[in-house]
Amino acid sequence: MGSVGDRKWCGCACNLWSSASSSSSSSASVKLLLCMVPLIVVCGFVSVLGPLESNWVFLSSSSSSSSSAGAGAGAVTSMKNIHVNDKKEAISDDSVLNRSSTPPQTIEAIRVQLNGTKEGIYNFSVPGPGIFPPMNESYDPVESPDPLLKARRDHSNLDTLEAGLSRARAAIREAKRANQTQDPGFVPLGPMYRNANVFYRSYLEMEKQFKIYVYEEGEHPLFHNGPCKSIYSTEGNLIHGIEINNQFRTRDPEKAHVFFLPFSVAMLVRFVYVQNSHDFGPIKHTVIDYVNIISGKYPYWNRSLGADHFMLSCHDWGPEASRATPYLHKNSIRVLCNANTSEGFNPTKDVSFPEINLQTGSIEGFIGGPSPSHRPILAFFAGGLHGPIRPVLLEHWENKDEDIQVHKYLPKGVSYLDMMKKSKYCICPSGYEVASPRIVEAIYAGCVPVLISDYYVLPFSDVLNWKSFSVEVPVKDVPNLKKILMSIPTRQYIRMQRRVVQVRRHFEVHSPPKRFDVFHMVLHSVWLRRLNVRVRNNVHVL
Repeated sequence: MGSVGDRKWCGCACNLWSSASSSSSSSASVKLLLCMVPLIVVCGFVSVLGPLESNWVFLSSSSSSSSSAGAGAGAVTSMKNIHVNDKKEAISDDSVLNRSSTPPQTIEAIRVQLNGTKEGIYNFSVPGPGIFPPMNESYDPVESPDPLLKARRDHSNLDTLEAGLSRARAAIREAKRANQTQDPGFVPLGPMYRNANVFYRSYLEMEKQFKIYVYEEGEHPLFHNGPCKSIYSTEGNLIHGIEINNQFRTRDPEKAHVFFLPFSVAMLVRFVYVQNSHDFGPIKHTVIDYVNIISGKYPYWNRSLGADHFMLSCHDWGPEASRATPYLHKNSIRVLCNANTSEGFNPTKDVSFPEINLQTGSIEGFIGGPSPSHRPILAFFAGGLHGPIRPVLLEHWENKDEDIQVHKYLPKGVSYLDMMKKSKYCICPSGYEVASPRIVEAIYAGCVPVLISDYYVLPFSDVLNWKSFSVEVPVKDVPNLKKILMSIPTRQYIRMQRRVVQVRRHFEVHSPPKRFDVFHMVLHSVWLRRLNVRVRNNVHVL
């Protein structure tokens, strides 16, 4: 209203000036002067306060078009005004967490490939974080009651984290062309690695900057706890290892690259699931409640819709538990032993977790075995009918051939571990789920794994070249198993066996953890997935 009124006032002044021109020449100059002074002042105000574009934009909470958004008082009252510096950019109010009608916006993702192939950049769309317009003004980083200043400070913290990750990506790419940096502790070399230089550089970058925030909500036994002496032992060991780690864990969430959800699926099955009910509801409701608590208390889940959060599970029902909330399943990093691509496992964002059956809670006594020349058995397997593959294996090979020792149950007095250490190849078929503890058991015993599985993503396969130290046999070729193994030249077998011994350190469990062991390799896999996504902040100032 002010600018319109000013224009009318200026028009009236001009009319007065034209009527005064018919008066006498002596009074005309005086009147002209009196008229021109306010005219100049008013026109100056008009030039400053004239029809400039507003720095405020209105975001409708409905899906109506912008042309009708301000059509009436009701439309105006249903809007939220958000101050942005770039007048051409606006953050949609529909980007609020858990709205199924949220329009998809691109989350930038950078593929850091470790296998020596051509690098590429890919994008994937999820309902979620928009790109926040640049904040050009300076601001006081000291705690301020102004929510806009707090939003800018949070944005700056995230920018700092993302800048560090960007430098790490550049260093990893450069490592492909650089000479190997010597490390007195351990330098990965050999065909067991897809690209040893790149892996090594990535690992060093992880050691230098990777930080994990562990949510402290929840109590034992469902949270911050897990089994450590069973087939699910890696679940408990990893939860415990992350929580007591001083190198990677941070108590300041503003410094965290990823956020850990410390619930144990094995414990949920034990204490929440109603036995023989076949009802996953109680498990899923517990996960939903937990995510609702941390997303309501902290801004970090909502900021990325879970893309920089991770859970871990070695229980077969880990994937099912993750389906409790869509963003946990679709966006978050899921560290799973049951890494089955036919059931939704996505190697781009999910981590294959090695299944390790620590019967005593320790690897003592399981590591090591004789040289290749002291392994008289060609291949060995012992295990019950579990899943669709093992019946095929037992049908064709149980008690059929002295060289292929296949047993449903071992004879009395025969040691399972001793049989593995006497064998050149250890057969590792999937059960009902794709993962098998026999793979790591074979590696511990220095026995070349024979992998019989469909849809299984092998642990650390973005770093390790499994074909260099294992044998993959399709299920349809189980009847030809002996022929396949006998066709491998002795020299090639010896090379494979030596490589098994070399990669063993990446599957060993230590307390406290040692560099490059299974604890660090799992964290490195999470680190790689975090490098694949660039998180951006959304700012809503009401």
